Amino acid sequence: MKSLQNLKDIIRSRENFKNFVNSSHVPEKCKHEPCMLGVDEAGRGPVLGPMVYGVAYCPIDQKSVLVDLGCADSKALTEEKRDEILTKMIIEKDSIENIGWAAEVISPNYISNSMYKRAKHSLNEVSMNSAIDLIKQVCASGANITEVYVDTVGPPEKYQAKLSEIFPDKKITVAKKADSIYPVVSAASIVAKVTRDHALKVWTFLEGLEMDHSEFGSGYPGDPLTKKFIREQIDTVFGYPLLVRFSWSTAEHMLQEKAATCTFEEVDDEGTTKRPTKTINSFFSASNERKRKKHKFFEERYLTIGNAFE
Repeated sequence: MKSLQNLKDIIRSRENFKNFVNSSHVPEKCKHEPCMLGVDEAGRGPVLGPMVYGVAYCPIDQKSVLVDLGCADSKALTEEKRDEILTKMIIEKDSIENIGWAAEVISPNYISNSMYKRAKHSLNEVSMNSAIDLIKQVCASGANITEVYVDTVGPPEKYQAKLSEIFPDKKITVAKKADSIYPVVSAASIVAKVTRDHALKVWTFLEGLEMDHSEFGSGYPGDPLTKKFIREQIDTVFGYPLLVRFSWSTAEHMLQEKAATCTFEEVDDEGTTKRPTKTINSFFSASNERKRKKHKFFEERYLTIGNAFE
């Protein structure tokens, strides 16, 4: 399919260790008529590969088009059906051209670094930030979004309150299993899932490994091919290729078992290595007195440091 080949080419042209957004043009009708937008993700749980957040949007009166298109929870559809639906969303004319979409590919490297850095960002925070940024980008591009439907991350009520505060002029609905309830979220689910699937298919190892996705599997910890990859593709000094989310317990345990032991000195907020702290009394000890020049105060009074405090 030409459209999916274009999608692969776009993904292949990007650097694996950086996030990027791929999106459709904004349909003209979506600029003028009230639109609904759905948000969902794919690849939250895998130890390999990116997580992808997807959004889909269309005029509110076009809801039936999404149903006729076959939009349903992406996990309930075959790979072929998902590819077919996204292809129609990309290239079909007439009513289907009124559907817009966008996807953010969040690299494994970004996910792990976010979870490990000093000011840690949980996977939930990474997810919410991606969803919020995509909604903002679609609105900024000219789409007249008035209703937003989101598959929840964490407690739905808390997430909905957060989004309502950020987007006070929009009707916000956050729900569990939203991809099986709202067709526009189902469409977003398909955008995310197809994008992630093809990101894995065209993954290029910057580390020089020559293998394709058929050799490392789906990326989920329970996949035998993924287990084999995690077990075998480990460098005892440099760890794993950028495909791996090294903050996942699956990878952490293997690194602890097989990688070389490293000891890191603790660094303070200014970036310097912390030294053992000394008490103030230690600066007045005999050993330090011999190394330091006597202060003028003591010289003028013919005092030693010891009897100055007697």
